[in-house]
Amino acid sequence: MAHQLEQMAYVGETPWHGLGDQLSPHQPIEVWAQQAGMDWRIESSNVSYMAQNERGQSIILPYEEQRVLYRSDTHAPLSVVSQRFQEVQPKEILEFYRDLTEQSGFELETAGVLKGGKKFWALARTGQSTALKGKDVSNGYILLATACDGTLATTAQFTSIRVVCNNTLAIALRNGSTSAGVVKVPHSTRFDAEKVKQQLGISVRAWDEHMYEMKQLSQRKVTQQEAAAYFDAVFNNTSLSIAEQDDSIIQFYRNVANEANATNKTEPNGRAMSKVMDMFNGQGRGAELSSAQGTAYGLLCSITEFVDHERRAMSTDHRLDSAWFGTGAAMKQRGLEQALRMVV
Repeated sequence: MAHQLEQMAYVGETPWHGLGDQLSPHQPIEVWAQQAGMDWRIESSNVSYMAQNERGQSIILPYEEQRVLYRSDTHAPLSVVSQRFQEVQPKEILEFYRDLTEQSGFELETAGVLKGGKKFWALARTGQSTALKGKDVSNGYILLATACDGTLATTAQFTSIRVVCNNTLAIALRNGSTSAGVVKVPHSTRFDAEKVKQQLGISVRAWDEHMYEMKQLSQRKVTQQEAAAYFDAVFNNTSLSIAEQDDSIIQFYRNVANEANATNKTEPNGRAMSKVMDMFNGQGRGAELSSAQGTAYGLLCSITEFVDHERRAMSTDHRLDSAWFGTGAAMKQRGLEQALRMVV
């Protein structure tokens, strides 16, 4: 089975994805670079191609519009990019946190390399922490990640992690037509760490606003009918309002739970929707806590737990990549948006 994780380091408890090598706390950036597999550079070379001249001889010609990016340590190719592409070095991702860890009380918790070096990240705890009712604790983090294969802009993202289940949720706050809590730097632009920090607004504001929304969700009680409509909207991108749902959706979950009827069900994403409904109704981690039991927050937690722990994936590292950067992250974002509609 192909794995996407090249190398990873972490401090504290084993991360939710169970990957990586453990470090002792408060290690310098240089140690993180070595242990996380980020102590190499992205180098580049002009693209050439082979052709034949009129005498049948092979000749090598330049293609000046593109370059090959490759690793300085192994010389393994990473991607083919345009001359305008601005690569971000692995150590730049870690250096982003140097003053934050040395002066502002942040602590690096994980860092690593995916897809042979095509994607790399670092995640640091901000020191912010909030408990919802029932001692349901979430901690604040900042994730900085980039890719050199065109799949991800350099992205700085506030993230919350729910302690009881290690579910991750990107914090994207609504602010008119834009969102706070995330800064994306396209590879057509030079990465400026200090500018990104200023744009991100490394302060308590984003965290406080996020947790205010989570508290609102934890106070919003939902019926089984509303829960069914919510999961249908998240998985199938439906636009029906709660009022338009009827008992047919509830009956669907009963049918899927019944093995005799499950094989006859053609509802899109049926088994996954049945799974998250069961998690919401008590089988999920922390589902019994008063913040989550029968609430809109519990609905969102069921989605994040499903993506981070239960969703089908080729391997654990594929699931990590999806949960943070891919289709899993998009599903969690839909889950957040749908949940927030319940408290508008």
